Amino acid sequence: MLVVLSITLMVVDARFTLLKPFRSQMGLVLMPSYLVTDLPQRLWQGVASQFGSRTELAAENEKLKTEALLLQGRLQKLAALTEQNVRLRELLNSSALVNEKVEVAELIGVDPNPFTHRILINKGERDGVVLGQPVLDARGLMGQVVELMPYTARVLLLTDTTHSIPVQVNRNGLRAIASGTGNPERLELRHVADTADIKEGDLLVSSGLGQRFPAGYPVATVKEVIHDSGQPFAIVRAIPTAALNRSRYLLLVFTDSRSPEQRASDAAIAQEEADRQGLPGAASATVPATAPALVPSAAVPSPAVAVPAVPAPAAPAATPGAPVISRERH
Repeated sequence: MLVVLSITLMVVDARFTLLKPFRSQMGLVLMPSYLVTDLPQRLWQGVASQFGSRTELAAENEKLKTEALLLQGRLQKLAALTEQNVRLRELLNSSALVNEKVEVAELIGVDPNPFTHRILINKGERDGVVLGQPVLDARGLMGQVVELMPYTARVLLLTDTTHSIPVQVNRNGLRAIASGTGNPERLELRHVADTADIKEGDLLVSSGLGQRFPAGYPVATVKEVIHDSGQPFAIVRAIPTAALNRSRYLLLVFTDSRSPEQRASDAAIAQEEADRQGLPGAASATVPATAPALVPSAAVPSPAVAVPAVPAPAAPAATPGAPVISRERH
């Protein structure tokens, strides 16, 4: 009977709309039971979703922290590379102002002794470095090579207490001796007369009188001048132009290593070649200012004597006991 009733209701509900209001009312009555039966599943899905989201968020957070750390490391490296690029550009610009041959060296070590100012560079005797060779950075002179190894060299800085350098005031040519004080930010000028024309802000350049540093390189800037009427000498303090405690890349200056005799002999040979080719004025372009004192008087004719144009005689036989001037380049 129940089966027949059920089939009859299904057919009537499918074919006609008579039972639609009744079905709606039954849905309202049965809705709480639907919610109660569906509650465990919904609770389980909510809990699983919460735990899953927390795990994913924690993993994503760790991933973002790792990426942020890597990006910060790359940013620091980029900043270091940018500063290195700036320093190298400054060094290249300064090397363009140097007439002598230069080579870039890198600082690889600092002397741990606090009472000495020495650094170690990555160029040595195998690279042509010699004792006493000047070293400078993008701003000025730093020091000189005092110890050689095959692939490295030690440089004594200007501020070491055992170092002194002849300088002159760029404004008026006043000469003085700049000595190290042990402070990397200070030099002192020794034995400067109290009446000397020197003032704060003057640029000190190498004078070249010590025959170790070439002339004209910036050394320091005068910071203060103290005059004491009771003392014969003024107290002059200066700040090195070079960044002695910051520069990483340096320039090694290779000056002319020929002796004065060799330079004079080369100048005499060049003069004779110019005379043979009939090039007037070549002597002034090739003979240095100090060369004539070293050239034999027979090599350069006196300009006050008129020399007639005659064919060159044959080379005379060597006189016993007479010195022979070699024309070969030493």
